[in-house]
Amino acid sequence: MRLFNCQHCRNLLYFENRICEKCGHRLGYMPKRSLLTALEPEGDNWVTLAKPVATVRFCVNADYDACNWLISADSPDILCASCRHNQTIPDLSLAANLAGWRKLELAKHRLFYTLLKLRLPLKDRHEDPEHGLAFDILADPPAQQGPKVMTGHDNGLITLALTEADDAQRELRRQQMGEPYRTLLGHLRHEVGHHFWDVLVRDAGKLEACRAVFGDNSVDYEEALKIHYAEGAPPEWQNNFISEYSTTHPWEDFAETWAHYLHIIDALETAGAFGVQVAPELDETGELKSQLDIDPYREKDIEKLVSGWLPLTFAVNNLNRGMGQPDLYPFILSQPAIEKLGFIHQLVHDARTS
Repeated sequence: MRLFNCQHCRNLLYFENRICEKCGHRLGYMPKRSLLTALEPEGDNWVTLAKPVATVRFCVNADYDACNWLISADSPDILCASCRHNQTIPDLSLAANLAGWRKLELAKHRLFYTLLKLRLPLKDRHEDPEHGLAFDILADPPAQQGPKVMTGHDNGLITLALTEADDAQRELRRQQMGEPYRTLLGHLRHEVGHHFWDVLVRDAGKLEACRAVFGDNSVDYEEALKIHYAEGAPPEWQNNFISEYSTTHPWEDFAETWAHYLHIIDALETAGAFGVQVAPELDETGELKSQLDIDPYREKDIEKLVSGWLPLTFAVNNLNRGMGQPDLYPFILSQPAIEKLGFIHQLVHDARTS
């Protein structure tokens, strides 16, 4: 994630900022330009201080403080490039639902920042009623009135359990599932990986190439899940997989690796924006040195991304330990896992739209 400046006062801004804390200007994000801009009111619309000047209005979900993305004032749309993918949202008259939905939308907008910058094909259900990317964000029904919502993917439709926005509930599930890491953004990145397997592998004629890297996806999925939950991951799984859940089935291996790829892209851009360098004095071999001055969205060599990523994770993991926190990135990247990341990296670059 890049950093931004207020066009009025040059104050440093972050992607999630709604108001410039220095000059008070309203802020909005322009997805087509990957730019956060300060705004001046003009009637029912707004005028950007970013050049070239544009007349814009906010996505309607800004009324709920769930979005700060902008739409051209002359557009017939009322939803932004992220929110137009919502098919179902929870009952916002309930305060808990509104609070949870806001948190989930914050994560989803960061997801779409990355997908749009990667220039991946993004069709909603109006453009592609059968396979377009859509989200059902659902609250659990009252007790005894139905089963709890399960997060998952079905042919482009991603169901998100609103309860995942409850930090305590999400942590409880993380412990129950024996996971080292569980976040809203991680869920979104994983589930959208299933969608892009459909789009970039199955529908793009790359099934055999993908099977050569991730394995045969024709293996019975439900049976594979049963085996995984009954027996757990195989011994020494770290030698070939990026996470324990990756071992379940090739589809899950792909989705987990996809999620980690997006983690890496976002974090490397953020580190570069802050001018982060890793150069420990005790590293006599230089293996942990990294300038982190690459553009992860343009770099075509996965090895360069990984060589920047690993020193960063070693440094930040130790910073977290110094604060009594768990590792930021509690994973090991084996060479087979890096090769899988490389397959996805090439897949993404081959699919970039104009």
